[in-house]
Amino acid sequence: MSELKRHMGLFQLTMYGTGLILGAGIYVLIGEAAGFAGDSVWIAFVLGSIVALFAGFSYAELSSIFPKAAAEYVFIKNAFKNNFFAFLIGWLTAITSIITAATVALGFGGYFAEFVNIPIIISAIGLLVILSIVNFVGIRESAWTNTIFTIIEAFGLILIIVIGFTFGSPEPVNYTESPTGFTGIVIAFVLIFFAFIGFEDMANIAEEVKKPKKTLPKAIILSVVISGILYILVSLAVVRVVNWEELATSAAPIALVAERGLGSEAHILLSSIALFAITNTVLITLVAGSRIFYGMAKEKVFPAILGKVHFKTKTPWMAIIVILITSIAFTLIGDIVIVANITVFAIVITFAAVNLAVIVLRYTEPNIERKFKVPINIGKFPILPLFGLGISVYMGFQFEIEVVLVGIGIIGIGAVFYKISKNSEPKF
Repeated sequence: MSELKRHMGLFQLTMYGTGLILGAGIYVLIGEAAGFAGDSVWIAFVLGSIVALFAGFSYAELSSIFPKAAAEYVFIKNAFKNNFFAFLIGWLTAITSIITAATVALGFGGYFAEFVNIPIIISAIGLLVILSIVNFVGIRESAWTNTIFTIIEAFGLILIIVIGFTFGSPEPVNYTESPTGFTGIVIAFVLIFFAFIGFEDMANIAEEVKKPKKTLPKAIILSVVISGILYILVSLAVVRVVNWEELATSAAPIALVAERGLGSEAHILLSSIALFAITNTVLITLVAGSRIFYGMAKEKVFPAILGKVHFKTKTPWMAIIVILITSIAFTLIGDIVIVANITVFAIVITFAAVNLAVIVLRYTEPNIERKFKVPINIGKFPILPLFGLGISVYMGFQFEIEVVLVGIGIIGIGAVFYKISKNSEPKF
């Protein structure tokens, strides 16, 4: 029986997942992606949607079997029967949640400075504190806040789609043109994949979901599909209004498209919506991160104090405080572009492990109840997780050496933490 409140149904959970995906990434990275892929940038988003869907199917199947907080840790532990490997995947997930919250909060500070003359760091810390309070008050309140923010985010993207197909250039766009060929599309695909990550955190709030074995799989897949369709339509629309060379040099490409279509007021509107998108990303990252810490504490691999639930709000208050403090510490050093790549690198490793876990469990636990199964199978063998695993491995070789080294460093720190915690366990 979960100690946390079960408040979230299919609608709220789908909105939560869609909000996780429709975060800050699309508002910043589409311009840089266009610089690599040109008018073919939509192909990068199609590839991103496919990879996200492969991973989404795997998360859906596993969450229908093991609907628990600290989802990745639980998935890997049950599939591979290896506490160390499971710990490292859970550690990666927890640390990237902290770093993502911190760096996206810095992005908020940058946008907010356009409206109010407050130092970026101060705005970022203020945002983290306010949203941690929302997180502490409870998931139901967080979920409704997220639902409102998700609707606002989606409205902004739908507005861009309408502008693109209504006010776009009458001259046809060559949607197969890429300045550097397929190589540019692949580079853009790896870059914009940051805009797709987030849905995996849905599995970490399983203990606050009504009928999680049925609700979680549906919500995960719906979130990925809705977000993917929006992204692809946006990428088709923007190059109809602003040429890809100009998009590539813009710090606010989505707002630039709005301004070209509807004037300067639209630029302010889209910048405001970007603030909502960033705020939403930080909120749900803080929620999911605290649940990972809570779940791993309940699994006895993180200090037990992180598993404490507040008697009144029924939220993991100690985990929330730890996430807040460490996120604030990271705001003092974060570079958004570099950390985005570090985050994607860690997520790619996690996705590879999760896809492999689905395959392994089909053979080691063939009779376990699966409320959802990944489609397209040959006998017991699931085809889509194999593709997901292969693409994840391929993506792992596309990062710059500095990003890989930082990622390996985070894994190394996790290994040391695991060793210390195991050695400090009482011997009986």
